[in-house]
Amino acid sequence: MEKNKNQKKLNQSFYIENYGCQMNLSDSEIVISILSNDGFVLSNNLEKADIILFNSCSIREKAELTLKKRLEQLQFLKKKKKTLFGVIGCLSKKIINFLIEEKKIDFFVNPNSYKKISDFIRYAMDGKKSLHLNHQKNETYSDIQPFYLNQKKVTTFLSITRGCDNMCTFCIVPFTRGRERSSSPYSIIEQCKHLYQNGYKEITLLGQNVDSYRWSKGFITIGFSELLNLLALEIPSMRIRFSTSNPHDMSDKVLEIISKHPNICKHIHLPVQSGSNKILRLMNRKYTREKYLSLVNRIRTIIPECSISHDIMTGFCNEEEKDHQDTIDLMNKIQYNYGYMFSYSPRPGTYAYRNLQDNVPKDVKKKRLKEIIDLQRNHSSFRMKEYLGKVQEILIEGESKKNCQYWYGRNTQNLVVVFPKQSYKIGDFTHIQITETTSATLIGKIYRDVKK
Repeated sequence: MEKNKNQKKLNQSFYIENYGCQMNLSDSEIVISILSNDGFVLSNNLEKADIILFNSCSIREKAELTLKKRLEQLQFLKKKKKTLFGVIGCLSKKIINFLIEEKKIDFFVNPNSYKKISDFIRYAMDGKKSLHLNHQKNETYSDIQPFYLNQKKVTTFLSITRGCDNMCTFCIVPFTRGRERSSSPYSIIEQCKHLYQNGYKEITLLGQNVDSYRWSKGFITIGFSELLNLLALEIPSMRIRFSTSNPHDMSDKVLEIISKHPNICKHIHLPVQSGSNKILRLMNRKYTREKYLSLVNRIRTIIPECSISHDIMTGFCNEEEKDHQDTIDLMNKIQYNYGYMFSYSPRPGTYAYRNLQDNVPKDVKKKRLKEIIDLQRNHSSFRMKEYLGKVQEILIEGESKKNCQYWYGRNTQNLVVVFPKQSYKIGDFTHIQITETTSATLIGKIYRDVKK
């Protein structure tokens, strides 16, 4: 498609909605920057916008269903003022074909082709349907300065890798985001410095698998541990987090760098998916429960104060009660701080969708998921109580949603802490002594007042 420079279509307004993961939010900020540079105007009013973009994914069924429901809710805008609907993000060909054929959307742009999004909008303005699924193999968007949606916030995200090479049998990411590639470390450092200079106090480095970050030029190769070390040294006053880690790729060198630098947060999100070796093989996860448990032991040896969270999927193909009990047993051995738990739903386009049978009944999935959630709630409560009486450094992120007289923030372990407001503001660091806990929140008082 050639851009028609004579079209008087600039200054069209667009509105963007996000569904799904942190990576989607980060992508939305890149898309906003691209469209703004191309003459489109970001709107904060959905009903007045000329174009509505829906950034979603079908990695999990819930986000996909949310997108379909939202498209139905807003069809009146297409009829009323002929608003253009565009979808971006990680969706399978099957879902996009359905939405195009049912005339629910006007265009789709995949995560590797956002630099062409203005062309697709103009194409749709001429009444033509467009569908773009080809991958730009080396696209990292490292040359794009994102437009940060939450200007008043002090924490944000930055993608450092895109795509994935792991080919887990349940996952569509390799098919929607393409092969793995890494951004330049120099670009990452400059963007982080820019964020710090503009008031951000914490950055979360994102990737489908951040531990496999690897950038090479000539004789220079920088891996994830080197990148973390460089960032920690270059911006010592900025908190650094990262997500997500694949247990197969996490190295002791990364753990040692985390332990070495106080500004690298002491929390690792370590998806396990299942505690059963049989299920892990079917998922093509490339590690065993024994190797996973060994990694957790090394984390707790090298970084004793580190919190660990998880993803667990229950009801995967051919999962039997014994496999489920293996997962329960692994959870009891580790006693995670918190986790994200869900039941398996086949994703079109994946190996499991094509080759494995979704043969665990829904009622069994529901029962097993409840057992996992209930157990994690108990473990979370236990882990939270370990903080009673301890003093934690907290970055204040905003007002508590439940009580405007309280601030909320997080400690280095990524646990939410709430405490009464004092003469502090969003973005300040303060020390809080923990006096109460729930299974999801630490509650405390400012340390200087407690000492009095």
